[in-house]
Amino acid sequence: MTAGAAGERLIGRRLLRQEDPRLLTGRGAYVTDLALPGMLHMAVLRSSHAHALIAPVDVDRARRVPGVVGVFTADHIRDVGPLPVLAHPPGQRQTDFPVLPADRVRYVGQPLAAVVAETRYAAQDGLDALDVTYSPLPIVADVAEATSPGAPKLYDDWPDNVVVSREINSGDADAVLATAATVVEARFTMPRQTAAPMEGRATCARFDGDTRELTVWASSQAPHLFRTVLAAVLRLDEECIRVIVPDVGGGFGVKLHYYPEDVLVAVASMRLGRPVKWVETRTEHFASTVHAREQRVHARAAFDAQGTLLALRVHVQGDVGAHLHTKGAGPIFLGGVVLPNVYAVHHFKARLEAIVTNKVPFGAYRAFGMQQAAFVTERLMDIGAARLGIDPVEIRRRSVANLVYDSGDYPRALDEALRIADYDGLRAMQARARTQGRLVGIGVANYVEVTGMGPTKLMAAMGNRQGGYESATVRVEPSGRVSVATGIIELGQGIRSALAQVAADVLSLPYDRVGVVLGDTARTPYSCYGTADSRGSVTGGAAVLQATRALKQKLVRVAARLLEADEADLEVVDGQCRVRGAPGRGLSFQTLAQESLRGQTLPDGIEPELEARFTYNPENWTFPYGVHVAAVEVARDTGTVRVLGYWVAHDCGTMLNPMLVDGQLHGGLAQGIGGALCEELRYDEAGQLLSRTFMDYAIPTAETMPPITIGHVETPSPHTPGGMKGMAEGGTIGAPATIANAVADALAGAGVDAAAVAAYPLTAPTVFALLQTARVTHG
Repeated sequence: MTAGAAGERLIGRRLLRQEDPRLLTGRGAYVTDLALPGMLHMAVLRSSHAHALIAPVDVDRARRVPGVVGVFTADHIRDVGPLPVLAHPPGQRQTDFPVLPADRVRYVGQPLAAVVAETRYAAQDGLDALDVTYSPLPIVADVAEATSPGAPKLYDDWPDNVVVSREINSGDADAVLATAATVVEARFTMPRQTAAPMEGRATCARFDGDTRELTVWASSQAPHLFRTVLAAVLRLDEECIRVIVPDVGGGFGVKLHYYPEDVLVAVASMRLGRPVKWVETRTEHFASTVHAREQRVHARAAFDAQGTLLALRVHVQGDVGAHLHTKGAGPIFLGGVVLPNVYAVHHFKARLEAIVTNKVPFGAYRAFGMQQAAFVTERLMDIGAARLGIDPVEIRRRSVANLVYDSGDYPRALDEALRIADYDGLRAMQARARTQGRLVGIGVANYVEVTGMGPTKLMAAMGNRQGGYESATVRVEPSGRVSVATGIIELGQGIRSALAQVAADVLSLPYDRVGVVLGDTARTPYSCYGTADSRGSVTGGAAVLQATRALKQKLVRVAARLLEADEADLEVVDGQCRVRGAPGRGLSFQTLAQESLRGQTLPDGIEPELEARFTYNPENWTFPYGVHVAAVEVARDTGTVRVLGYWVAHDCGTMLNPMLVDGQLHGGLAQGIGGALCEELRYDEAGQLLSRTFMDYAIPTAETMPPITIGHVETPSPHTPGGMKGMAEGGTIGAPATIANAVADALAGAGVDAAAVAAYPLTAPTVFALLQTARVTHG
């Protein structure tokens, strides 16, 4: 856990995480663990109808339930503002959504009222005593219904159910498609899924009536923005709100959002004068936390006679649920941008539509629209390869771009993936298996990822109100230890340790002499976005890097004055500033900090505290990318898919800690493989959610995960100080496309057409149905 020899680099080393001993010995502290004096507990009444008019909720019986302290409905919070949608592209029909609806519900699970009581059990009894009168309305169950002629409208003043749309047009895709040697066409379906982190949502609020200060503990990915949103909704001065994020048991995007429960907990504490806590149940997570992924896509691709991709035309219809949530239609639009993938597509046309239905609103989830985009393009590549009789690898080689988004070497990444997978060996194994009647398939897929959040001005021009900057403060404490503070949040990905590694590297300091402060708006600089978009190492790492470099310069200036030496003759090594070539002539960080606090002999412009702050506003997005390879076997008699092996070549720029990179890729692959093979939220025709527990929503287990091999290509980003590009989502982005390509390749041995694999998850019944269709077709 130390820097090793003097001057040895720490960036790029596989150092153990600083937080692991505490977490692995059960000393983690989560919102659920809070037990404040006088604390009350909140439970939420949710709509049992997908679409209905409602009369005012009758609260009289609930108020008489023993232990109930307060009941809140829409009538009781008229002075509380709606929650904002943070993205406002031109033409968007919705900019906010209600904390509690006054007269109409639009999905099963929508909050209607909150009961606050001495215990959670009493609060639940209070819910049971609430009376709600529903007048059911026609429902819109999916995108097909929502866009059909005469479909019921979720919002009476809209002309249809499209809440926002966008078009992208480069070149002349229609003309190329009309004349190309080969055109492939497919209609793809992506499922509705949810993040399902180990820890659900949880919020606790305490209001001090004397100071008018509100403290909120939240399992959140972005506490500063949480504070900004709360201040606007509650009509409080932002500096009167403090948001604290303790340990977080996973987020994956869903904790970037701001929910009615967050507001209701704060309102209840302000009105009742006591702390109030709400902890989400797993059933509530399925029925009220944002969903993701669901799309229907009609796509066409044009190839020349040699198999080079010439043009893409895509129509994406994304199911956003009952209303836009915090992130708007962002996943649909970002997915549209990356549809060309790593290919030189000069003719590209996309129509992107966000469509409302009577379902839980959708939002951010790891891979943020890019998973669906990779699925579309990579399936088209394989369908084109089958049509032209070209190996799937070769058709990709012929189309890969010579240019890159920011940095990279796409052919090299493909070669690395094929090398670590032993692609030729896999094909030979497949040939042997087919002679035995086994259905073995090999899948390959490219992907590109957009990370880091881009320039604030450019994001604002696109309708995103958040911006992309990140700040960090680095200081030397009187003990000689170094403290780092930033608004990035630790969710389990190891960013706390990675940032410590950056600072320790710059200062040639032992790794365990750096502490990182995260998750407290009173102790960290403002973060406009928090932890999301694989930006922790990109923006947070860059801010810490630059702030630490500035601090290093301050240390040298102070030491030069105290040692009566020239700054150019000094070096910073192993926690001290010393004269080069004179190891005995130096001052420790502790001495420098204490001398600075005394204010003695400080150079002009140096503050008494040895501290530096840097705000990094990216000049561009960063674009990690990679190649996935998978081998699968399909059981002929059941349709069960077994993943035999998985290989990834990945480029995330400079790797701060390769062990953390590998861990993120492994975790992302687990979610991606689960999404490819088993995860799906299902609704019935009445808009009732059928997937309410892990008995109904299957997630992968350690037993079902295949052996995974990872290879790295490292091309630093020219836009980011330090060269980092982000990597948290790459495993998730590429997995469904790769698995689908492998399954299609396996099913080809049974006569299934390549284009037939057009949806995921590829559950056993789905794959078995494809086998049965082929048997009927081929006799």
